[in-house]
Amino acid sequence: MAERVPTVVVDGVHVTYTVQGAGSAGAGRARGSALGRLLARGRTAPATRTVHAVKGVSFAAYKGEAIGLIGSNGSGKSTLLKAVAGLLPPSRGHVYTQGQPSLLGVNAALMGDLTGERNIVLGGLAMGMTRAEVKERYQRIVDFSGINDKGDFVSLPMRTYSSGMGARLRFSIAAARSHDVLLIDEALATGDAAFRQRSQERINELRAEAGTVFLVSHSNSTIRETCDRAIWLESGRVLMDGPSDEVVTAYERSTR
Repeated sequence: MAERVPTVVVDGVHVTYTVQGAGSAGAGRARGSALGRLLARGRTAPATRTVHAVKGVSFAAYKGEAIGLIGSNGSGKSTLLKAVAGLLPPSRGHVYTQGQPSLLGVNAALMGDLTGERNIVLGGLAMGMTRAEVKERYQRIVDFSGINDKGDFVSLPMRTYSSGMGARLRFSIAAARSHDVLLIDEALATGDAAFRQRSQERINELRAEAGTVFLVSHSNSTIRETCDRAIWLESGRVLMDGPSDEVVTAYERSTR
């Protein structure tokens, strides 16, 4: 049996962060008006609260795995992805990674006032491609995304795109190169069946190239079809980690 090589080790990770919270209902109504804001200016600091989003999570991911993260809204899935990507440092515990994790839509940060064509170049460079590699893969990125299927959208500013078109283009840029660890948050929920099929096939290719893929999705069928393993998070804790079909089935039973 071939040796399993870990690409990500999450060891007892906790993630907390501070957000502005609401005060009393009356105070909220007062702050919501121009007069309330004027009267409150200089007298009160914004209320804050601490969110403990990830609570003692531990697991190891290996080369060639596609791992789905499932759970209800607010369960800590996206926060965990950001911690693995190095964007949210753990308040306790450690994250160890082999190579540089790439979080889809963050590394390829696209700009609304620039055309799709220009964003492909800049996004590709941000994902670690050379200019020559971007030029060589440019048409494949456009064709894969499907943004030109109904017109020459690649020559238009990205602010004219629908949210789905933007998400498809981000995925297409990220998927144009191999990754040690690729983190995808809901990108496959956009697009038609043909795009989802292309995306799933490309994820399988990335895994075959010895990469590891993490996928957050609210589509249980996408997790089953794309991932061989799933981790179920709830209230920031791991409830179950195992074969995707078994974990998704248990999750579905819990929501009935």
